[in-house]
Amino acid sequence: MKDPITPEVFAHLVDLAALELEPTQSEYLRLQLNHQLKAIQELEAIPLESGIEISAHGVPYTPENSPAPREDIIRPYPDPGSIIAQAPATDSGYIVVPEIPHITLK
Repeated sequence: MKDPITPEVFAHLVDLAALELEPTQSEYLRLQLNHQLKAIQELEAIPLESGIEISAHGVPYTPENSPAPREDIIRPYPDPGSIIAQAPATDSGYIVVPEIPHITLK
């Protein structure tokens, strides 16, 4: 496998993500990520004919074999006030969300 994730690179990524991992957890995750990268590289190595269109699967969806999209129907909730009343803080019928403090990462 080319360019595996080294312990140093993984430690840097863990630090950037502000994660706290035990050494055994860190090594396990690093090895699992390397296994995933190896699988992706193996898939990339499969020779494909040129001109094949990108798709998520091998079954083309055409109007003949796929159902029509459902119609969007607005169905208002009968008593939105009962939901709003459960919120810890409200203002003029809206739920007040506490501010999330921002942390500057190194």
